[in-house]
Amino acid sequence: MSKSKADVPFLGEEDVASVLSMGELIPAMEQALIDCSAGRIAQPDRQMLPVAKSGGFFGAMPAVGDAVGVKLVNFVPGNGQYGLPTHLAMILLFKPETGEPLAIMDGRLITEMRTSAVSAAVLNRIAPATPKTLAILGAGLQAETHIEALGEIRTFDEIRVWARSPDKAKRFADRVGATAMSAEEAVRDADVIVTATASKEPILKGSWLKPGAIVAAVGWNSKDGRELDDDAMDNVVVVESRSGTEKESGNIRGAKANIFAEAGEILAGTKTIESGSIVIFDSIGMAAEDVASAQLVWKRFQEQAS
Repeated sequence: MSKSKADVPFLGEEDVASVLSMGELIPAMEQALIDCSAGRIAQPDRQMLPVAKSGGFFGAMPAVGDAVGVKLVNFVPGNGQYGLPTHLAMILLFKPETGEPLAIMDGRLITEMRTSAVSAAVLNRIAPATPKTLAILGAGLQAETHIEALGEIRTFDEIRVWARSPDKAKRFADRVGATAMSAEEAVRDADVIVTATASKEPILKGSWLKPGAIVAAVGWNSKDGRELDDDAMDNVVVVESRSGTEKESGNIRGAKANIFAEAGEILAGTKTIESGSIVIFDSIGMAAEDVASAQLVWKRFQEQAS
């Protein structure tokens, strides 16, 4: 750990990795979702500005609750050609009582982990107790972290993988103990499906989904990019934030889909989903998740240092 000129601690990615575990992060994300839907966390909708030089977006994501903080994030789809992650971020955490800066921390790993932890928190409530098959559409970081996170809450007999590049799908499948196949083959009869791509056009058809299937759509390209077709979105749709998702989700905007509930309402039990429904959890991420994750990191880091 190093310090900035203002003596505010800076936690790099290695520092974050040393204290952040999926087992603790999943319940923390569950509570953040509940608190958001209950109005205990204040956050504006994410501000995303296009960056012409990178072809990506720069976002500012503040949130105020038990913790006060902001994430500044760059999404650059073409970063792979430079050997860099597509998401790069910093999180600033402040002391709620005085406004004093507490810490600055690298936000890349937090973004990666909290995204899959949020999916796990929601699916833990609505997915079958004994699912047989997990289908992953995508073969990047989110595909891998979702396998890790969902493995914390369920045991799957079979994991299926699809990616646009068959070679990449095969290499990924071999690494995670899955089987590579076509998108339709992967989704047919699957209990839980994760779409984790940067697709601009739908890669999952609703006609492939069996009754009771649960989909976590976590890929994002832009407010007009889509992973799911209209038939898929014509099911029970759950989101993190109604206003934020309506503005940013290409799945919802493109299909003009109706939102059934926020995840926090499902987790708190104020809304229930009828048994056997196909459920689409359309996740775009929100500031409260990042700030709650940073708060957990800071707490554990202080404990480790003492």
